[in-house]
Amino acid sequence: MEQNKDSKIVSDRLREEALDLALFEQAKNYAFDYMKNILDQSVYPDKLAIDGLTIFREPLQSEAGNPYDILDRLHFKGSPATVAQTGGRYFGFVNGGIIPAALAAKWLADTWDQNAALYVISPIASILEDVCEKWLIDLLKLPEGTAAGFVGGSSTATLCGLTAGRNYLLEQLGYDVGKQGLFGAPEIRVVLGDGAHSTIYKALSVLGLGSERLIRVPADDQGRMIAEAVPELDNQTLLILQAGNVNSGAFDNFEALCQRARNAGSWVHVDGAFGLWTSASEELNSLTRGVELADSWSVDAHKTLNAPYDNGIILCKYRDALTKALHMTGSYIIYSDHRDGMLYTPDMSRRARIVELWATLKSLGKKGVSELVEDLHHKARYFAKSLEENGFKVINDVCFNQVMISLCNSELTEKVLKLIQDSKECWCGGAKWESESVIRISVCSYRTTYEDIDRSVKAFIKAKEEALRM
Repeated sequence: MEQNKDSKIVSDRLREEALDLALFEQAKNYAFDYMKNILDQSVYPDKLAIDGLTIFREPLQSEAGNPYDILDRLHFKGSPATVAQTGGRYFGFVNGGIIPAALAAKWLADTWDQNAALYVISPIASILEDVCEKWLIDLLKLPEGTAAGFVGGSSTATLCGLTAGRNYLLEQLGYDVGKQGLFGAPEIRVVLGDGAHSTIYKALSVLGLGSERLIRVPADDQGRMIAEAVPELDNQTLLILQAGNVNSGAFDNFEALCQRARNAGSWVHVDGAFGLWTSASEELNSLTRGVELADSWSVDAHKTLNAPYDNGIILCKYRDALTKALHMTGSYIIYSDHRDGMLYTPDMSRRARIVELWATLKSLGKKGVSELVEDLHHKARYFAKSLEENGFKVINDVCFNQVMISLCNSELTEKVLKLIQDSKECWCGGAKWESESVIRISVCSYRTTYEDIDRSVKAFIKAKEEALRM
């Protein structure tokens, strides 16, 4: 009885806090303060801000925490230590900004706190998933009837697509992996390019398709799979292509390779994390010509589309293949005649991220998506041209939003990169390209202006001059 009494005390306090609208007003004010200052904030937190995070390293106290104190600590110590990804001068990873309508929708949806597993748990999530699935198929020009699952990111989406592909190929060979497992299963070959993203290898490892058994196809100087070097394909082959190399932004030859795979009965998965959105652009859709001939596609809305984190999507031409790969049963599960989202993802319980994806698409419309994709491309080309005019070497053909830069040697390139990062004027990452160090620029946010790029170019020039004096 004493334990129940204590629980009631906690419940009473929480119920009172839930009705304290001033608490949520404070959260709103802090959010507005962050939004107002983000464009002027250092792109990467300084040492003082990072050192301030030590305040969070403490034992969990015995008594209840004051919710106002909790918000204060997060805002005054946490906000300064964030990376300004939603500003205009963050180019480090392929991280988009946040479409305003989607951010507002996320605030509302967080208050709803819906579980998107089943229609019976959240009708609104189910309906919006059904609507967005249709919108995406139309926008990306994929086959009618393609299924969409809404997951955390393209890493999970890739895992779903490759699982569906592996199981589908085995089923065509008369083998039910769901019932028989992988022991004694026919061998599945995996063919991928040398430039494949690390998440592909991660997914293949989880699926038991080890790295030493993969067939790696050489890539050209832009990171594209060399189509002529692809081995003979058959109905026991998973072929993995990419729409947007993570460093160069290059696209594989979908038209030739997907047709070959289709003729051979192979399964094609396309890693289109940020590049698949070019299918929605009148100016750039030639980059993905033939991509609709694939069988599954992974893509992130929180990259090029500028939806909030986290918003990944798995798209699969064969609805049954996807749902069979991810299906689960239980006497307590109540399936409906409507869309039950858990059938298309590995998760049962998951947040209704579909709300902000719907808001993003609704806010942009078809024309807006096309213009956003093209604007990122134009700004990436402007960034590359400006750097080239100031003595930097552009390594790649800027076909979309990725720019690779180098100086005369890896040592100098690395010094310049470190100085750029330390300046906190902008933030870029580094990578290795053909064994040489490069500076990698990803133009992904609608918040980036030409003035932001000019300011960033000045930081590059200053870093180069300083590095040459060292």
